[in-house]
Amino acid sequence: MDIDIVLKVAGVGLTVAVICQILTRAGRDEQSVLVSITGIVIIFLLLVRELGELISELRGVFGL
Repeated sequence: MDIDIVLKVAGVGLTVAVICQILTRAGRDEQSVLVSITGIVIIFLLLVRELGELISELRGVFGL
């Protein structure tokens, strides 16, 4: 696992946080919640891919 995934998660998190703050201050709380949920889904998809690679490597190590 590289530092690449950490930087991607941090980038998505910062972007979502800024957009949510802008939308909240503009009075668009519903869109802010949707952006937050979208950010969580994007990060979850990134982590699921990495978890899949980890599980396949573990299978290879243990011969399963």
